Amino acid sequence: MAKGEYNRVFGWFRVGLVYAVLLALVIRSRPTPLSVSIGFFIMALGEVLRIWAAGHLVKTAELVTSGPYRYTRNPLYLGRLLIFSGLAIAAVLPYHLQWAVLGLGWLVFFGYYLRRKEQVEPARLREVHGEAYERYHEAVPALFPKLMPYSASTARGWSSHRATLNREHWMAIGLLVLNLYLLWRSYHP
Repeated sequence: MAKGEYNRVFGWFRVGLVYAVLLALVIRSRPTPLSVSIGFFIMALGEVLRIWAAGHLVKTAELVTSGPYRYTRNPLYLGRLLIFSGLAIAAVLPYHLQWAVLGLGWLVFFGYYLRRKEQVEPARLREVHGEAYERYHEAVPALFPKLMPYSASTARGWSSHRATLNREHWMAIGLLVLNLYLLWRSYHP
């Protein structure tokens, strides 16, 4: 397998491992109304960003530079990071271990996940979009948004149809159910 090529089996293993860790975090959690409120706010920010991004995204076929992509190349990843952070804050663990989970999650996110994505995706997008992507890549940060939008951004509007095609509604529903469960647990330990 060439460098940067996607290993589907390893990909499914990683996804399964992430969901197993998150499930264990939720099951073992002892949330409080305050922790759920703070965590929900952070998760909601992440999901709003993801919905905004999903409503602009046309995967690989087009170079998307509208919406949140004017400020960051990876708004979906930033949203995912916020959601994970909010979940770790909401899910209080014995001995405050949620902070260790949060730190470990950030370490994996920045040390592995984002680094790997930044090796694979730009190469694929350069191949498809050439010089236009190169200019975009140089002007827009990978994760943390810049204050000024990308000057050559497109004027494409947000589309609920694109957000649905990108299946972001399932993430929103899942997060709503998760937060309702955590809120219920905070009142019924």
